[in-house]
Amino acid sequence: MKILLIGAGGTIGSAVDKELSERHDIIRIGRNSGDLQVDISDSVSIRQLFEQTGKFDALVCAAGNVTFAPLGEMTEDSFALGLKDKLMGQVNLLLIGREFANDGASFTFTTGVLSHDPIRSGASAALVNGAIDSFVRAAAIELPRGLRVNSVSPNVLVEAMGKYAPYFRGYKPVPAADVALAYAKSVEGLQTGQTFHVG
Repeated sequence: MKILLIGAGGTIGSAVDKELSERHDIIRIGRNSGDLQVDISDSVSIRQLFEQTGKFDALVCAAGNVTFAPLGEMTEDSFALGLKDKLMGQVNLLLIGREFANDGASFTFTTGVLSHDPIRSGASAALVNGAIDSFVRAAAIELPRGLRVNSVSPNVLVEAMGKYAPYFRGYKPVPAADVALAYAKSVEGLQTGQTFHVG
C-alpha cells in the first residue's frame, strides 16, 4: 500500500513508520520535516500536499496541537488552536483527501485517553479528542467507495512520561510500539467507524 504518514517524525509517528514500513510504501510527512511538508491547520496546505502525493491507499495522522492550561486560564482563543489544528486539521484531511483516496482506502486519526478520562489542564484535548472520535463514527456510515475511517486513542506514552508524568499520576503508560499496532489494525484491517483504545 501507498501510505501517507503525517507526523512521521514524532514519537507515535516513528513507531507507526517502523511497524508499517516493512510491508508498505510510506511517504513521511511533517510540518517541517519528512519527504513532504503540511500544515494541517491550513486547508490550502492540505490540498497542496494531496496534489503532490496523488492517489493513496491509506492516510495516518499522528499530528495535532492543542493547548494545555488550567480551565481558569483558558479563553476562546486558547481553545482555537486545538479546534483549528488537531480537530479540523484531521477532519479536513478526510474532506479533501477523499478526492485523492483510492477505492477502499483508509484514514486513521489520533485522539487520546483524555476524551474519556480527563486530567487537570486537559479540557481542550478532551474536547478535541471526543469530537474526533464522534466524527469518525458518523463519517464512517456515509463514506462512499469502501472508504474507511478510524481513530486511535492511546493512553499517555511511556516515552512521554519524562514530560507529562506530573499530569498523569495513576495512569499506566503504554509503549509507542504497542500503540503502533492499533494503527496497523486500522490500516490493514477492515473495520471502520471505530476508536481503538490502547492502554
